[in-house]
Amino acid sequence: MDSGAAFSIGGFEERIVTTIDGLPLYARDYAPLAPVTGLPVICLHGLTRNSADFEVIAPRIAALGRRVVVPDMRGRGKSANDPDPAHYVPAVYAQDVIRIMDALEIPRAVFIGTSMGGLIMMVLAARAPERIAASVLHDVGPKPSRRGRARIAASVGRSQPVGSWEEAAEAVRAVNSTAYPGRIDDQDFWRAFARRTYRQNESGQYETNYDPHIALAFVDFDEDAPPPDLGPLFKALAAKPVLSVRGAISDILEEEGVAHMRELNPALESVSVENIGHAPMLDEPEAWDAVLDFLAKVE
Repeated sequence: MDSGAAFSIGGFEERIVTTIDGLPLYARDYAPLAPVTGLPVICLHGLTRNSADFEVIAPRIAALGRRVVVPDMRGRGKSANDPDPAHYVPAVYAQDVIRIMDALEIPRAVFIGTSMGGLIMMVLAARAPERIAASVLHDVGPKPSRRGRARIAASVGRSQPVGSWEEAAEAVRAVNSTAYPGRIDDQDFWRAFARRTYRQNESGQYETNYDPHIALAFVDFDEDAPPPDLGPLFKALAAKPVLSVRGAISDILEEEGVAHMRELNPALESVSVENIGHAPMLDEPEAWDAVLDFLAKVE
């Protein structure tokens, strides 16, 4: 199993771990600032995102004295694409997370999972509960909203390459402006967003930083079908402390979704970030303060 490392100017080491089916996966590995205060934190990104999503909060968590590992899931960022798109499912991603933990000698960790990352955490909790000490479900729950799932199904894998970073910034603003209404005119915000989610390809154009074949998971999506009930998976996760962070105008985790989680787990901690949709950046004061307080209470 590969676990080579090379120092990066981003304040983290770059790790490569080979999956059981031979794909090289990339991860950022932030060393804790001494003294070590708790278990490592593993951050899992959303469907079309990558490890850059946590580039602001990962160093902050490391500064608290915790090691932080942030993988690019297969088909995203610097990780390899899968030749079989049928493998782009949470069960396989959870297997990859276990592989990364074993390669980097992390028996247990606190998890932060955004959207798809939260689904991976729930699968992992059912498969290997001993690996999870506590978790932050970031704008996701066991009953994702039908309208949010329909929006994602209609957009994933459909973007076209553009000719400049400025065009990329405009493209991400066009897709995401309803989730960040207070940032519509903030050009720096959209430029940073584009840098995290786009890459320059071999032809010199700029494209979304993921394998478009991940969209095949939605090929049979039925907007009228009821969403899957992941309650049993959430219960496995909720055997340990859980914090829910949601955007107040999220179309993936609505208020009813948080209420459903609280019915299943009355000890659930939760916070809502005003005027933000799917999903908060986690550096908003309400979100960061909640994460900070939660980490102070767990291993």
